[in-house]
Amino acid sequence: MPAELMDGIAVARAIRAEVAAAVLVQRARGVVPGLAVVLVGEDAASAVYVRNKGRACEEAGMHSVTIRMPATASQSELLSVVDRLNADPAIHGMLVQMPLPKQCNADEVIRRIDPAKDVDGFHPINAGKLIIGETDGFAPCTPAGVMELLRRCKVPTVGAEVVIVGRSNIVGKPMASLLVQPGVDATVTICHSRTRDLHAHTRRADILIAALGRPRFVTADMVKPGATVIDVGINRVDEPRAKNGYVLAGDVDFVSVSEVAGRITPVPGGVGPLTIAMLLRSTLMAAARVSVA
Repeated sequence: MPAELMDGIAVARAIRAEVAAAVLVQRARGVVPGLAVVLVGEDAASAVYVRNKGRACEEAGMHSVTIRMPATASQSELLSVVDRLNADPAIHGMLVQMPLPKQCNADEVIRRIDPAKDVDGFHPINAGKLIIGETDGFAPCTPAGVMELLRRCKVPTVGAEVVIVGRSNIVGKPMASLLVQPGVDATVTICHSRTRDLHAHTRRADILIAALGRPRFVTADMVKPGATVIDVGINRVDEPRAKNGYVLAGDVDFVSVSEVAGRITPVPGGVGPLTIAMLLRSTLMAAARVSVA
């Protein structure tokens, strides 16, 4: 029997509706949640993503600012923009879209962002708060979105064996930190390129999370029957018959794995929509803290 699809679009729509309702409350208090996005260069995928973020903010009733800088922008010029946004009381959340041109140091830029406005959750202070379980920081949006998907689809996590394939600072590591917190109580294994006998790990997972950036890497023989499979990957795969010459594929071979898994996220339409929804929610949280203060 084919796996049950986990509808990320529907969950994201529900989160965005909740955010929009809460924004009305903040606006009544005289606070309009504001998000600023800095885009350096002309990367096509980044430009589309930034445009979608701006549109989502407007639909939620938020203040949205997009700052576009040329690909030749220097590190000092970029840091100057970050400093200006840090000091702007109308901006409650901010992020610098990655990747950056080679002359810009991403780590230095991330560390320059005010942790209270770091709605991407990448600043070391927010990363540290996530690990120790403090709730006044921000978690990276994609792992936070996966957690919402698991909760709202009623996937049991207490005592569950979770295997994450991928150890990035954006998904793999923060995902593990979220899953081991009290109340979630999963047992987590992180696998990576040096893991021995990867199949032995993935086949014992009650929840398998693929976040390695390799199209259709996870195949049916790697999945425990009945497992929940979360596909975080989104990759362009050449397909001459497609209108644009490519198709989008996840890190999971959806066709074969959906015949084995109990639940599975599609690509597109799974985890992707949740990332922007959680970004809006984090921006709302940042604004709410200002209004309370």
